[in-house]
Amino acid sequence: MSKFGLGRGLTDLQQEMKNIPDISALTGAGRVVVKQIPLVQIGANPDQPRKTFSDSELAELAASIKEKGVLQPILLRAVQNRPYMYEIVAGERRYRASKLAGLAEIPALIKTLTPESAMEIALIENVQRENLNAIEESDAYKNIMEKCGYELADVARLIGKSESYIRNIMSLDSLPDAVKDMVKDGRLTASHARRLVVVENPTELAQKIIDENISVAETERMVKGSGRRATSRAYTAKTIDESAARDIERRISDALGVAVKLQERRGGAGQLILSFATRTQLSELVEKLSK
Repeated sequence: MSKFGLGRGLTDLQQEMKNIPDISALTGAGRVVVKQIPLVQIGANPDQPRKTFSDSELAELAASIKEKGVLQPILLRAVQNRPYMYEIVAGERRYRASKLAGLAEIPALIKTLTPESAMEIALIENVQRENLNAIEESDAYKNIMEKCGYELADVARLIGKSESYIRNIMSLDSLPDAVKDMVKDGRLTASHARRLVVVENPTELAQKIIDENISVAETERMVKGSGRRATSRAYTAKTIDESAARDIERRISDALGVAVKLQERRGGAGQLILSFATRTQLSELVEKLSK
């Protein structure tokens, strides 16, 4: 069974949301209604990945809405114990622009969704439309992993990107707020920022990159010549020397009666590999470990 709560998936929702008239649609998850909803009954999603909305873009969309109306309904879910009846799952930009345009109501598709499913849809929509800056994207991945208990592999499957891509984006979380702000407002690219994750003085180097219009390639060369943070995973030395590692292997092997291999990675992480030759030896090993 899928870990995710999207049911038939985002594609079905996108197909449903193309229908603007006041109609009812039936999906695998149950009854879905598209109708006009008063804006005063709608509230923003606190887990919305996108936090930054351009005033000029909102004004442009509001002008279009005044002329043509809202061409695609937003997606809502009903909520309780809130000062509003519905919470936005997808379409906050259209909601904000509609308020700016002076509309009293907006076409919306109302669907029964869990908070986890709502987070998934909001994340997918924003990532697919490339609505998020790199810091918002990093925060969104961290948020859904913490609140939904997802692993890196789960998020990778959810949004259709590689684990290494997500890991690189999430590494930006370790940057100082001053550098994050530079990325959010577009002064510093995500590619530049990722190079600064390992350095001791990222804020200073970030400002230098902006002031001198330094390329990503030149930034990488600067980083190689700069001091590294002691906590940088890529540059933390191994802490167990070869002789100590062999001694640990011997002691564990003597205690468990099987071959042992210690593999330490940079940063202090690693693994112990226990090898058994027969089923009998496996059973003995399980018995010893269980005690």
